[in-house]
Amino acid sequence: MPHADAADHAACRDAIRTGSRSFFAASALLPPRVRRPAYGLYAFCRLSDDAIDDVAARDRPAALARLAARLARIYAEAPCDAPADRVMADVVAAHHLPQALPAALIEGLAWDARGLRYETLSDLTAYAARVAGSVGAMMTVLMGVRDGPDLARACDLGIAMQFTNIARDVGEDARAGRLYLPLAWMREAGLDPEAFLADPALSPALQGVIRRLLAVADGLYSRSEPGVGGLPLDCRPAIRAAHLIYAEIGRDLERGGLDPLSRRARVPGRRKAALLSRALVPAFSRSDRTAPPLAETAFLVDAVADRPVSAPAAWWDVGGQAARVLDLIEALREREGAAPAGP
Repeated sequence: MPHADAADHAACRDAIRTGSRSFFAASALLPPRVRRPAYGLYAFCRLSDDAIDDVAARDRPAALARLAARLARIYAEAPCDAPADRVMADVVAAHHLPQALPAALIEGLAWDARGLRYETLSDLTAYAARVAGSVGAMMTVLMGVRDGPDLARACDLGIAMQFTNIARDVGEDARAGRLYLPLAWMREAGLDPEAFLADPALSPALQGVIRRLLAVADGLYSRSEPGVGGLPLDCRPAIRAAHLIYAEIGRDLERGGLDPLSRRARVPGRRKAALLSRALVPAFSRSDRTAPPLAETAFLVDAVADRPVSAPAAWWDVGGQAARVLDLIEALREREGAAPAGP
């Protein structure tokens, strides 16, 4: 029996509509069979992020412990009394979602809670793999795709989107005492990270670092493109739309003089609508779909490979369908036998 009802699904949809407008716009192109669980997945991710961000620093270890416990209950089919938890429990069961994927997200949030900074691009990529690459992998599983190369390309896209977000939010993060730009890049450009945090100011050196990060993101957007061809036909426009909308944030940042301190780059509604239309047209890519995953995302791809799922029996496979029914009956008997006697 499902844990979530229509009200739970509506609550998840509303959470995404207000909390992630770019994803909400792109998700309109998803088929309903994927869009509904995707709202639940993103609502749980949003809940997880807020559970850490919305508490004082001293309370974050306890908040992380509570979040890990909630995830454990989801995988034990006993979710907490919250819409996102109930929907997520159904998503996990229906799509055989490996626990290592949402656990990676929570690990990334733990790094945030500790206020970690990242010396090299590889260090930053490892962080982005957890908070964004994991989401790309989970979305791919929701679409019914568990192929290694396609999962690797989904992780590439998630990291590209996270790098775009980091470039856009440099000012907002600095004012909150957070810094995600590679520290080695800043020093190479003549910037002292501590001095920048103490007095965030725009400079040609900072603009150069932001430009460099956007260039890496653009390379990952290109690297991710061939993975779209491995998705179901009716899912491809939504993923193209997510790619185009997030990449456009970088273009708007460039048009604004690479100044994330005094303005927030955004994609206006009219431009977003044009990109959604463009996403309906298949794109040709010269990138290699079979390129191995980034070293920082290989553990996500391996987590799905370690939990293979048998293809369902075809409707005409009477023997296979009969076996599935017998397995279900046996599982129900075992559950009834394990249940405590009623009053």
